[in-house]
Amino acid sequence: MSIDVNNESGTEVDEQAILDIARYALARMRIHPLSELSVIVVDTDAMEQLHIQWMDLPGPTDVMSFPMDELRPPSKDDDEPPQGLLGDIVLCPEVAARQGTEAPTQHSMDEELQLLTVHGVLHLLGYDHEEPDEKAEMFGLQAAIVDGWRAEKGLTGPSPAPTVS
Repeated sequence: MSIDVNNESGTEVDEQAILDIARYALARMRIHPLSELSVIVVDTDAMEQLHIQWMDLPGPTDVMSFPMDELRPPSKDDDEPPQGLLGDIVLCPEVAARQGTEAPTQHSMDEELQLLTVHGVLHLLGYDHEEPDEKAEMFGLQAAIVDGWRAEKGLTGPSPAPTVS
């Protein structure tokens, strides 16, 4: 799996954890090991510009996903997953820090960025949360991936509650 993490935000973030959880999520979703992903960490001004340009919404957001080859998880265990370019995930640590402190189970900016990375990966793979049933599926899968990664890493304490809407 080729995953690039590029921090352009000016904020120190745990780039290795972002890389690790993205790799874990893609493996768990059975995405081809030669697929490519880019994660870009930006400041609030850059995120606000992207949010306005692509969503026509004001203000910065926490995460945006820009799919390329529209890869999807294979439908059966014996299907060979397709290889390709997943696309870009853009994260904003300033928004993540605020969301982490406002969450019911308060957590760090880096924990929020890990959650948002998984959220972004799922969006790249075609998951959405516009409808209640889609939201239940996506957020359930997101929690399972984050919990599995945290358990594998031996991290203790509650997993961050989803703060993305």
